[in-house]
Amino acid sequence: MPELPEVETTKNSLAPLLLQTVQRVEVRQPQLRWVIPQDVDKLRGQKLLGLQRRSKYILAKFEQDSMLWHLGMSGSFRICDAQDELRKHDHFILDFGGQQLRYHDPRRFGCILWLNEESQHKLLDPLGPEPLTDAFNADYLIQKLKSKHVGIKVALMDNHIVVGVGNIYATESLFNLGIHPAQPASSLSQQQISALVVEIKRILNSAIDLGGSTLRDYTNAMGENGYFQQTLLAYGRAGEMCVNCETTLENIKLGQRASVFCPQCQPLKKTAKS
Repeated sequence: MPELPEVETTKNSLAPLLLQTVQRVEVRQPQLRWVIPQDVDKLRGQKLLGLQRRSKYILAKFEQDSMLWHLGMSGSFRICDAQDELRKHDHFILDFGGQQLRYHDPRRFGCILWLNEESQHKLLDPLGPEPLTDAFNADYLIQKLKSKHVGIKVALMDNHIVVGVGNIYATESLFNLGIHPAQPASSLSQQQISALVVEIKRILNSAIDLGGSTLRDYTNAMGENGYFQQTLLAYGRAGEMCVNCETTLENIKLGQRASVFCPQCQPLKKTAKS
């Protein structure tokens, strides 16, 4: 699934469409995670004025309306010439006259919705702070984790605590700090939590600088791959040697997600209750 760096990179790659006017709207498959609104054709004649990211959502502001887009597990946007051949899973098209924005999603878990009071309340209001803002800081995270007894990796992937720290970037941050992914979140020291905030910001910024991670079919809207996966030290490397101590990296499941760690560098420390 595209995570925060991939969504941020995608949002940035849509910039060439800003201030362009939608000439035509085509819905080729309305059944995504939620049905594409039937009145989406009212975008016709509106200029795209702005693009923002909130968590893993792209917020597209047009002259009269705003939309909320999510890539789901396999979605991607692509800017292409109107004459380019359509692909099988191109479900939603905004034609800007000469150029088209096409949403491609083989698994159809993404969404194309209006950004309105209902979607704001349901999808955006419950979200925690953005990890790259000052709102995500050591004091905040210490307070949020003090009563959380789940593994720290599960806590970091809870969008009510902080948004956008997905599997890849949580795994790498914990590996770099020597923290076991199953370590109860409430057992971390204030020093560890402070270091974790710094490392998460560093990892995410580095991933954005490298265009995100292309592990399967992710590309940005210009069809370009990300390169952060070339720097991964733990994620996806179960069974390989740790780059630090040459111990074999192991894999456990936490919150239904694979969690790779080094049993030597990331020992699970006993807590008072264990």
